[in-house]
Amino acid sequence: MPTPRLKTKYLEEIAPALLQEFNYSSPMAAPKLICIKLNIGMGAASQNARLMDSAVEELTAIAGQRPIVTKARKSIAQFKLREGMPIGCTVTLRGDRMYEFLDRLISVALPRVRDFRGIGPKSFDGRGNYTLGVREHTIFPEIDYTKTENVKGMNVTIVTTARKDGEALSMLTRFGMPFRK
Repeated sequence: MPTPRLKTKYLEEIAPALLQEFNYSSPMAAPKLICIKLNIGMGAASQNARLMDSAVEELTAIAGQRPIVTKARKSIAQFKLREGMPIGCTVTLRGDRMYEFLDRLISVALPRVRDFRGIGPKSFDGRGNYTLGVREHTIFPEIDYTKTENVKGMNVTIVTTARKDGEALSMLTRFGMPFRK
């Protein structure tokens, strides 16, 4: 299996540029991607279990690996939620799958968003991790719009080894993430 395009770009271009930009003493100090986490929250699945099955299938198609179903940790009467009920699904991508997904997200999925003007550069958590909210999961080409029952939103969290948000922003910009100015 060939090496993903973004992984090669990171090793040959991005890491040396980050070493030079931030004056790291060791090549191991340059920020790296650890994993990408995808999450779909399905609060409505407590009333309709079929919704959860479709969310799992669609997240499997997007990620390329089977997600785990998350369950409620405690009961909340106002939401008609009991402990142990399925409320979402999540998957963690690492290695080559992570780079392949990031490549599809940057080059295919984000440009398909209506009225897209870039993603906000303020969604960092203070420790170099970036979270992106996607309103429609149908922006991914793996999803057949005619077969989806309802449009789901999802969270994409990019976990890095960067110590500061500026380092992670620089790295993700070099990967090609379309940040707003």
